Amino acid sequence: EARAQQPTLLARFRQGGAVGYVVVVLGAIGLLMALFQYLYLLRVTVTLKRQLGDLERLREDNPLGRVLQRFHALGAGHAPEALEARLDEAMLAEQPRLERGQSLVKMLAAVAPLLGLLGTVTGMIVTFQSITVFGTGDPQLMAGGISQALVTTVLGLITAVPLLFAHTALSSRSRSLIGIMEGRASAVLADRLEADQAAASATAATKRHADALA
Repeated sequence: EARAQQPTLLARFRQGGAVGYVVVVLGAIGLLMALFQYLYLLRVTVTLKRQLGDLERLREDNPLGRVLQRFHALGAGHAPEALEARLDEAMLAEQPRLERGQSLVKMLAAVAPLLGLLGTVTGMIVTFQSITVFGTGDPQLMAGGISQALVTTVLGLITAVPLLFAHTALSSRSRSLIGIMEGRASAVLADRLEADQAAASATAATKRHADALA
């Protein structure tokens, strides 16, 4: 008989009240956003590896290809500082796509326990109001407020933990991709500067030879 009176999982969820629904909805939104962004980063990883295997043919389907296309579109005669600034600008233009949604997931992970605490406080307020009106003679009158206080706390913690894991996974994946792009872009910039320096040295040598013959 006691087991039959125990509430089901859905009944315990409903005990959380409005705050519990808000916590679960926000957690679901954060997890869905993290899932879609992680799938996007996986696709970017595949296209980026394909691009690294064939740097002679730049593609538009990956951030590295777009960065290198913008860099190679610059004509000759630019100062090294200008080339570096243009390359940094192209890199910064690609970072928002790679880091999309991370700030929202992190914020939801921080807000979920606070909403759980809010539910705890409101549940205790309901409990004390019941005690004020009816006294402490019937514990069932206080059970609703106590259940709301505990259930919302649990929901807030259960929501925050996977959101923290999701944020860590997104952050590490995006940092890895950005690191690969920065390394490859730095190598391309170094090759460009060395080629410009070699061309300038060759031009200067040719001019000195022509002046000597004159």
